[in-house]
Amino acid sequence: MAKINHELETEKLNPNHKVYNPLSISIEEIQQQSSEQKPLGLRGNAVFRQFLMVFIANLCILAPAAGLGYPSVTLIQLTDPKEPFYLNPSEASWFASINAIACPVGGILNAYLLDKLGRKPTLFVINITSILSWGLMGSSYYTNWHLKFAQMIVARFIIGIASGLSSSAVSVYSAEICHPNFRGRLTLGSSAATATGIFAMFTLGHFIRGDWRLLAQIACGYSVFTLILTFLIPESPTWLIVKDRLEESRKSLRFFRGLRSKNAPYSTEFEHEFSVLQKSLALADGEHTPHFWEAIRAPEVYKPLLIMIGFFACQQFSGIFVVVVYAVQISIEAGVTIDPILCAMLVAFIRVPTTFAVGLVLDRWGRRPPAMFSGLGMGICMFILAASVWFPIIGTVPHLPVICICMYIVTSTLGLMTLPFSMIGEVFPQRMRGTAAGITISCNYTLSFLCVKLFPNMVSSMGKANVFAFYGTAAFLAIVYIYMFLPETKGKTLFEISEEFKGSSSKKKIPLMVDIEMKEEKQRGY
Repeated sequence: MAKINHELETEKLNPNHKVYNPLSISIEEIQQQSSEQKPLGLRGNAVFRQFLMVFIANLCILAPAAGLGYPSVTLIQLTDPKEPFYLNPSEASWFASINAIACPVGGILNAYLLDKLGRKPTLFVINITSILSWGLMGSSYYTNWHLKFAQMIVARFIIGIASGLSSSAVSVYSAEICHPNFRGRLTLGSSAATATGIFAMFTLGHFIRGDWRLLAQIACGYSVFTLILTFLIPESPTWLIVKDRLEESRKSLRFFRGLRSKNAPYSTEFEHEFSVLQKSLALADGEHTPHFWEAIRAPEVYKPLLIMIGFFACQQFSGIFVVVVYAVQISIEAGVTIDPILCAMLVAFIRVPTTFAVGLVLDRWGRRPPAMFSGLGMGICMFILAASVWFPIIGTVPHLPVICICMYIVTSTLGLMTLPFSMIGEVFPQRMRGTAAGITISCNYTLSFLCVKLFPNMVSSMGKANVFAFYGTAAFLAIVYIYMFLPETKGKTLFEISEEFKGSSSKKKIPLMVDIEMKEEKQRGY
């Protein structure tokens, strides 16, 4: 309290003294400042630590993401009747889609682990689950067909759990440790890691075509490596505050603000930020932790929950995950004449740099415009593919299918593929963030399973052209949904976003520490 009063006295004695308010400074002003003048969270050492920890956390996603691309590069071998072990079309569809059934299980576990155990333990569970899955797949040497197939299906189920866990855990962690000025870029790390994991699997599959066990063994070894790296990650200071572990939270926040944890000089700016973080969480969540059914009825919970479930539905029905899982098969269906695995590899590669570029797009133009542009581009690409089948003269254009598939990947990455996972870490209030994110992911992957499992049946019953047209129509409808319902979160703190869902954004802002303490002084009669 003495330190706070000292700050108040400084404010009174020096009218020009300004306590840093993270909501009142623009990117342009920051760029013009020297390193010493910048806010703590935007100085070189702090930025490096935030980016490094987000990078390490996102490495945990690559192994589960590789599981998404695994069927695409292995089904050619696994469905070949000349092989001693092969799958019929029904068995192959289960092999490709069973992981999507398990993803909701991972989402439910994610809800528990994130809120009860913390962000860092959840990352440990992701790595351990990945090791178990890829280890089972890589060790399936049974001569008995049924035992081998059962072990492979169990391994695919477990990697689905890992995918469900990883889909929101790192986004939530990134949103909580990052400065708002580049939160959009860092929360997209999950999508970039997913794209990188799929590309890595497609690349390995291109060079290792006759050994699906070796692919799994490489992924297992990688998961052991990321498990070791996870020990370097500090827990989220926000989560620690909610759990009343204030000293640990202070230590964690000092790390992310580039300060020494021991024998560090007193920093007014740091104390101010830590106090604002404490008080904003208290103001946002009240004096007690509500029960689940009480909390879920709050507008700041059920509104973003319904919006995000709808946003993910737009993602799934526009065919994004189908294109990932069946990349090789869709390339063949679309009439691609080059090596289909090489085409799938090219598609996966395009997604990686595009995902990194999306961060700059989101920080400049926000969330809604890129999302609507994404739906428009995806719809156009899918209808061109459909038209090339309806009207064969169009299909004679050189490399048209490859161009359309690549542009579909680029435009989907600009919005519908990446944004839903990024916004999970932004739109939910702190005390329900893990639970609500887990529910959203569970719903998403339930839809994903239906879309992936039904794709072969849709092609056989509707025809490939009509399937492409279906995905294109869904992409166009997504534009309408985004325009009507998706909120804009660019440049807003997590607290402000929550307040907007409450309907109180114009009346309530995060209080500055000085304002809070002045009110307390008045209440005590000073």
